Amino acid sequence: MAAIEASSHAPTPLLKDELDIVIPTIRNLDFLEMWRPFFEPYHLIIVQDGDPSKIIKVPDGFDYELYNRNDINRILGPKASCISFKDSACRCFGYMVSKKKYIFTIDDDCFVAKDPSGRSINALEQHIKNLLCPSTPHFFNTLYDPFREGADFVRGYPFSLREGAKTAVSHGLWLNIPDYDAPTQLVKPLERNTRYVDAVLTIPKGTLFPMCGMNLAFDRELIGPAMYFGLMGDGQPIGRYDDMWAGWCIKVICDHLGLGVKTGLPYIWHSKASNPFVNLKKEYKGIFWQEEIIPFFQSAVLPKDCTSVQNCYLELSKQVKEKLAKVDPYFDKLADAMVTWIEAWDELNSGGASDKLPNGKA
Repeated sequence: MAAIEASSHAPTPLLKDELDIVIPTIRNLDFLEMWRPFFEPYHLIIVQDGDPSKIIKVPDGFDYELYNRNDINRILGPKASCISFKDSACRCFGYMVSKKKYIFTIDDDCFVAKDPSGRSINALEQHIKNLLCPSTPHFFNTLYDPFREGADFVRGYPFSLREGAKTAVSHGLWLNIPDYDAPTQLVKPLERNTRYVDAVLTIPKGTLFPMCGMNLAFDRELIGPAMYFGLMGDGQPIGRYDDMWAGWCIKVICDHLGLGVKTGLPYIWHSKASNPFVNLKKEYKGIFWQEEIIPFFQSAVLPKDCTSVQNCYLELSKQVKEKLAKVDPYFDKLADAMVTWIEAWDELNSGGASDKLPNGKA
């Protein structure tokens, strides 16, 4: 892949010392060549899934650290059981070990997209803009994001709400291969998303959404401990619901804490569709379960004394155990893993934990 030429007057990268890029992978990361003009100034955290003896090649010039399953087991010990294996949900380990304020995560089959004018889209830059501008979760602005250039609050928007709320999550979209479930893939095998919608929306308070983890950024200090991608993959009865689970959890917690979640720009180019028959095997229980999971999250209420993300998440884990374990024993196990995740997060993000971490810069 030829690298895309950067602008001749390249601006100083935004937040280059405050943001990590997390990439889960099982293969060589040749796709980074396409992203070089945009990613090279940043630190990468690569979470290798699958066989830890396999050598993952990373193009020269990138500043990165790479963790495989042996590293995860070494760093977390018994608590490594909360990190999924043989599933891209392992990416959340990168969120845990990062020491930066912001995280951008992307899949290795996501390429640089172009806007309608043919210009390459710097997805990371747009995510940063989304995160640094307030959200409007408490009242919907019909002109979309009022903080974007050329937009504002429309007539009738309450002045008392115009300061907005801090933005915790920026959820990007995809051109080419849409993020469909297996049944939709099977009935629409040739469908491609060619529509570029130049808009960023705040998802209203009280509204859930299906979060996709392949083009996602978030404020780690505001919501990081809730960005757990669950138990998926090897040894689990379900897959491809890792980002969905995290999205439902973070939305309930963001609503409770008065934080905002944005969706829309930026776009990436999703290059290939995964096998729908393999996906169906992973998803089929989730397709049934979500009809009970979603009403659970829609009705979830967190106590007023839950004022930290960790406390909110632990409370949510109790409710999962109480109300979803009757759906399937898996949710009892998942609720326990949610607690383990918070324990591991706090352990690695407290003073004196850093000596366990370094994998060394590769």
